[in-house]
Amino acid sequence: MNRTVSRESDVRRRLSLVAEPGDPRLRDLLQQHEPGAVLAAAGGRGVLDGRPLPAAWQERAAGVDDADGAALARARTCGLRWVVPGDDEWPDGVDDLDHVEPLGGTAGAPLGLWVRGAVRLDEVLGAAVAIVGARAATTYGLGLAGELGAGLGDAGATVVSGAAFGIDAAAHRGALAAGGATVAVLAGGADLPYPRAHASLLDLVAAGGAVVSEQPPGQVAIRARFLTRNRLIAALAGGTVVVEAAARSGSLNTLRWADRLGRTTMGTPGPVTSQMSEGVHLALRSGEAELVTRAEDVLESLGGIGAEPAPDVVRRTTAYDRLGPDAARTLDGLRWNESLTTEQVAGRVGLAAAQAQEHLTTLADAGYAERLGDGWTLVRRADLA
Repeated sequence: MNRTVSRESDVRRRLSLVAEPGDPRLRDLLQQHEPGAVLAAAGGRGVLDGRPLPAAWQERAAGVDDADGAALARARTCGLRWVVPGDDEWPDGVDDLDHVEPLGGTAGAPLGLWVRGAVRLDEVLGAAVAIVGARAATTYGLGLAGELGAGLGDAGATVVSGAAFGIDAAAHRGALAAGGATVAVLAGGADLPYPRAHASLLDLVAAGGAVVSEQPPGQVAIRARFLTRNRLIAALAGGTVVVEAAARSGSLNTLRWADRLGRTTMGTPGPVTSQMSEGVHLALRSGEAELVTRAEDVLESLGGIGAEPAPDVVRRTTAYDRLGPDAARTLDGLRWNESLTTEQVAGRVGLAAAQAQEHLTTLADAGYAERLGDGWTLVRRADLA
């Protein structure tokens, strides 16, 4: 490493090319030293506080000038920007990662974020919910994730997910369909669509939201980076919802990060016979996640984002529900294509004839009953209105 680097943003970018993002050793060093000191040590004697730095860091530091130039060139070509702490659009929520213990060999806030998108991160993530889940999702799970994404988007919340097959993609598409903003957090470089089949989806996400990664441009998505990516999804959102997850699903890793960060953790129930819901059911049973079934439940659990509390019992309100109890009983006493006298209707439902007559007249005025000679017949059900 030959070039002198002074700007904090440049230092952080170059250090991210030297140390693998999410490495707990980097988090620990940065609690004692400035990024510039760590970068200088990696490119110098390879020793800091009398302890040798990882050999991989030293090897990367030797070629960091070329790597940094290549990353910047790719970023310019693909429209990426590098955002670091102190920038106006930096999402402060990710700083919480520096204050929780490692999980799965990963720890620490990102040195910075590569962003592709038309919006500022601080604005689009002001009210954000993560929706994650199985890649091999069922039709039920895909539909539910889409409905949650649309409902949250319609309420003004931003949907955060990982752009993977299955639940992630359904959540992004649901938010987009509702005209809401969504943020995709990738395990590889923000310039590399992953999976490749979602290139057009990621373009739509960037057009109204953002595609984000802590990995430098050009870095491929490998298994370990999905786990480090999960902590960012959890940190960027106020809460995480898991929609379908097997017992060993990586989505549960995101839920555990959200729990460690003090975020709201939620899960949606599925069929008790479905292996794709087994992990969610375990989280619900253990109290690790709160049960939600729709966007209103999620918003209530998060304390709003402008939503009113969900009712304890969720059911569709019909005209039948708005009838008085005696009028509803009178309606129940009528039959299709069968004329019944007022006395017959009253006898069927246990009302006095005068009461039944009053309610039958009201039902006829509302278009639910019709007078046929000396009798009455049903013409429309109020519970189907």
